[in-house]
Amino acid sequence: MPFRVVAFREGHDLIGVHVRLRDAGGHESLHRLRPLADGTDRWEALIAIDATGTWSFRFESFADDFATWAHMAQVKLAAGVDVDLTRMQGGELLARAVTERTRPTAERSRIKKYAALLANADASADSILAVADDPALASVFSQRPLSSLESAGDWHQLRVERERAGVGAWYEFFPRSEGARLRADGTIASGTFQTAAARLPAVAKMGFDVLYLPPIHPIGRTHRKGPNNTLITAPGDPGSPWAIGAAEGGHDTVHPDLGTLDDFRAFVRTANDLGIEIALDLALQASPDHPWVAAHPEWFTTLPDGTIAYAENPPKKYQDIYPLNFDNDPEGLAAEVLRVVEHWITQGVRIFRVDNPHTKPLQFWEWLIATVTAQHPGVVFLAEAFTRPAPLRALAAVGFQQSYTYFTWRNTKTELEEFLTSLASDTADYLRPNLFVNTPDILTEYLQFGGRAAYRIRAVIAATAAPLYGVYAGYELVENIARPGSEENIDNEKYEYKIRDWAAAERSGDSLAPLLQRLNEIRRAHPALRQLRNLAIHWSDDDAVLVYSKHLDATFTGTGQDDTIIVVVNVDPHSVRQTTVHLDTRLWGVEPGDPFEVEDLLTGAVWQWSDHNYVRLDAFAEPAHILRVREQRS
Repeated sequence: MPFRVVAFREGHDLIGVHVRLRDAGGHESLHRLRPLADGTDRWEALIAIDATGTWSFRFESFADDFATWAHMAQVKLAAGVDVDLTRMQGGELLARAVTERTRPTAERSRIKKYAALLANADASADSILAVADDPALASVFSQRPLSSLESAGDWHQLRVERERAGVGAWYEFFPRSEGARLRADGTIASGTFQTAAARLPAVAKMGFDVLYLPPIHPIGRTHRKGPNNTLITAPGDPGSPWAIGAAEGGHDTVHPDLGTLDDFRAFVRTANDLGIEIALDLALQASPDHPWVAAHPEWFTTLPDGTIAYAENPPKKYQDIYPLNFDNDPEGLAAEVLRVVEHWITQGVRIFRVDNPHTKPLQFWEWLIATVTAQHPGVVFLAEAFTRPAPLRALAAVGFQQSYTYFTWRNTKTELEEFLTSLASDTADYLRPNLFVNTPDILTEYLQFGGRAAYRIRAVIAATAAPLYGVYAGYELVENIARPGSEENIDNEKYEYKIRDWAAAERSGDSLAPLLQRLNEIRRAHPALRQLRNLAIHWSDDDAVLVYSKHLDATFTGTGQDDTIIVVVNVDPHSVRQTTVHLDTRLWGVEPGDPFEVEDLLTGAVWQWSDHNYVRLDAFAEPAHILRVREQRS
C-alpha cells in the first residue's frame, strides 16, 4: 500500500524521509520514501503489509547530508568553484560515516576508501566529482543515510484485515427461490436450504467468492405485502424477508420453510467447501409480529395515536416493517443486536451485509463493529447505505469494512471518470467500495433501456474498476423489465418467489454467466485488479469511450513481473464507437511513442499498441477491451 507525506525544510539542503512501521507484534521496520515529483515536497513508499492486525506507523525526516554534498559538488565542480573546499567538506562527511558503528564493517571499509581519496589535497576536480557521482556510494547512503536534524511525526494506527474484507466478487440470491416449484393448485412451494445448495456449484463455477443471502428469518403476517409491494395478499404469498419476525421467532431463527438451523449450517459448509463464504443480511427492524414488539415496545417509536410507526422512504411505504428506535434503551438494544450477531457467527457466518445502517446511530455501529471484531477477528460488515455522501463516508470511517456506493447511478463517461477517481483517491484510505451492478431494489434506467449491451458494459466496469463488486441473481438473464414508474424489477423477488430456468438460458446462449465467469477469472489472475488506489484515468476522443488502467509493480504481484491492465469501454449501449485512445504509458514504464504488445483477455486478440491507438467498440457485439500489457519489466 502507498505511504505518502509532505515533508520539506528551509533553504536548499536536501532531506530524506522514512516511514517507521510497527506490526501487530511490535516488530519495527524502516522504509525509505522517494520523492513523487520535483518541487512538490511529496514523498511516497509502496510497502507490502503482510500480516493482519493493528499496525502503527510514523514518518521521520532528516537532513540528508551526503545527498546535499553530492548535489553541491556536482554544481560547483562543473563551474570550477570551491573545488578544495568541496573536497574537504566531503571528506569530513565520509570520515564521520566511517565512525558510525551501526554500519556493517564491509560498508565502512568501502566508505573509508572514498574518504582517503578526498583526504588527498592533490585530488583533482574530476576525481572528487567521481565520488559525488558514484552510484554504488549513493546506494550505500540511500540504504543508511548520513543524516542530521532528525524529526519525527506522530504515530498513527493502520488496521490490516483479511483479504475478503477488501477483495471479493459477491453474488446475491434468495434461497426461497432456488428450488421453488409450482404446485398443482397454482401456489408455489418454497425452496429450502437443501434445494438452494444445488445452485452453489453454478455460483462457484462463475467464480464468486461471497454469496449474500437476504434475511432468512420468519416473516410477519400482519400487513404482509403481496406482489409488487401491494397491500393485498393471497394464500401462499411469502411476504418480504425484510419484514422480520413472527410467532416462529425473530432474528436468531430461520424461516421454517427454508429448513432448520442444522440445515443452514450444512448449507454454509457446502458453500465453504466450494470456496464460497456466506454473507447474511443484518436488518435491524421488525415486523409487527416480531417477539421484540411485545417484549420491548420501548425499542420502537410510538405515535400520538398509540400506534407504532412503520418504515417509510417516501414515496415508498413499508407497513409491514417497524424501524428500531435507539433512543429509549440504547444499552438493552445494543446488547440484543450483539447477541444476534454472535449467534450467527457461531453458525459459521463471518460476513454481514447491513441493511440501511445510516438510519441507526453512528456511535452504535462504531461500538458494535469494534466489539465484534475484537472477539472475532476477520468478521466483515458491509454498509448498504444509499444516502448522502457525508453519512455514507462516516459509516466507513467508524468501522464498516465495505460500503455500497452510487455506482449504479454513474453511467456516462464523465460521471464514471469523476466517480472512480474519487473512490481511488479521495476516500480510499478508509472506504472500500463494493460496486454492486444491481440489487432487488435498484434497476436503473440504464439497465432498463440499455438491453443486453448495458448489462455487459456494467459488469465489465464493476469487475475491473474496484476490488469488490456484486451481482444480484437474474443479472445473467438480463432481467430488465421495471415496475411502471419505479427503478425496481416488476414482479419483484422481494415479495414473491422467482422461478428461473438457469439451464435453459445457458443452453440457448442467452445467459451472461460465461461473461461473469471470465471476468472473475481475469480478476483472480491479475493482482492489479485487486487494488483500489492504482486506478488511473486516460483519455479518448469520444465522449462515450471510457479508458482507465490499473498497474501493479513487480514488487507486489508475487510473480516477479509487473501487472498492467488497460480497460477501454463504450458506455453507450446503443451505438458503435470508433475513436483514438491516448495513454500515459509512463505509468507502467513505457516511454511515450515506444510500442508494446497487448492481449485482449476477453477475446484473445493481440495487438501492437503505443500511447495513441485506434479502437472500434460495438456495444451490441464487443463493447469493451480488457487488455493485458504483455511486454513487462522484470
